[in-house]
Amino acid sequence: MDMPAEPGVSAHCREVGKVLAIVGDKWTVMIVRVLVERPRRFNDIKRTIGGISQQMLTRTLKALERDGMVSRTVYPTVPPQVEYALTKLGQSLAIPVRALGAWAGEHLDEIESNRARYDDDKGVPTGR
Repeated sequence: MDMPAEPGVSAHCREVGKVLAIVGDKWTVMIVRVLVERPRRFNDIKRTIGGISQQMLTRTLKALERDGMVSRTVYPTVPPQVEYALTKLGQSLAIPVRALGAWAGEHLDEIESNRARYDDDKGVPTGR
């Protein structure tokens, strides 16, 4: 009998949660959006995204490579050149990522307005 480790949480839900933790991460979303255009080298990804640390970019690319969403190709040059590209699985992730990005862009003003109204109503200091 498959007993959940946590009450009310099945093993399947835990596994899906692990995948969603990776694909729903903001850095994953940004990396996928950058790589959907074309394969890129590490510093090109870092420069294009902006604000991501070298450590976080490395960690996220390794996680995406482990899950089969990103491929890493090392070219035998001096110094070696490394290029990252979306795999077929990564390309399929790009479809909902693009839709989510489009939704966020479409509703950004409304969300910011709602946040400001909420903060004003609750007396939250904003630093404005």
